Amino acid sequence: MTRILCIGSVLWDVVGRTPAHMALGADVPGHIVRIPGGVALNIAMGLRRMGVDCALLSAVGRDVEGETLLADAARRGINVAHVYVSDDLPTDTYMAIEGGNGLIAAIADAHSLERAGAKILEPLVDGRVASGDFTGIAALDGNLSETLLSEIASGPWLGRADLRVAPASPGKALRLAPLLGVPGATFYLNREEAGLLLGTPVRTAAEGAEELGRRGAARVLVTDGGADAAMASGGRVLTATPPEVMVTRVTGAGDTFMAAHIAAETRGATAEMALEAGLRAAAQYVSGDVSQ
Repeated sequence: MTRILCIGSVLWDVVGRTPAHMALGADVPGHIVRIPGGVALNIAMGLRRMGVDCALLSAVGRDVEGETLLADAARRGINVAHVYVSDDLPTDTYMAIEGGNGLIAAIADAHSLERAGAKILEPLVDGRVASGDFTGIAALDGNLSETLLSEIASGPWLGRADLRVAPASPGKALRLAPLLGVPGATFYLNREEAGLLLGTPVRTAAEGAEELGRRGAARVLVTDGGADAAMASGGRVLTATPPEVMVTRVTGAGDTFMAAHIAAETRGATAEMALEAGLRAAAQYVSGDVSQ
């Protein structure tokens, strides 16, 4: 039986990177890459790098882009047998520009995933994934539609699962609101996303995590770039400082943090050890020391 499901976006990342600091309208030399991405796939790739088995529930098109993505994921040891392949929807795409001053802009075209809706969960319903209620870890991302996330919050499919939830981007953070009161759910956010869910900016990761705990979230992890990260659970707040590294990329860093934290917990790590493991993995990733 699958222990970990990664449910959400599987797409191609098209990322332009330059060491130059960029402002609105900047036109600078750099490099453009196309790599497998999407929050769910990024988490799955991170888990496999750490030797943890996982399966994807997502949607791709029956096109060259989708076939190539699934073949790449399968080569990495990710179970793609349950991914919904659509005859009439194209494979999704994400486009980002990264400069020496961080992420400049990004657009996520995940409309096919949204339109596929509950079809991606059919393997849970018909027993292909689990013989009964799924009781493993289910990592969800905010590229899922608001309707589907609301149904997951109140529906039977993942009622006994260990839910791990990420917004995918600040622009989709509010989609997670229906899941805030789900018992046992763990949220992975950056400081901006925490503030958006709270409806007010927060000064530190610890402040955001603690306040979301007061608002009903069972467990919250909040990162803040190179500043201290925090975890709040049961009224307790832990903080940890990320390693200092030279940042060469940012797209996928949060997903890498989430995957490493999950992997550490599956191996019995304490709360402190798991938080630090996530920060180390994210630091290695943004420094370019981890292949994509």
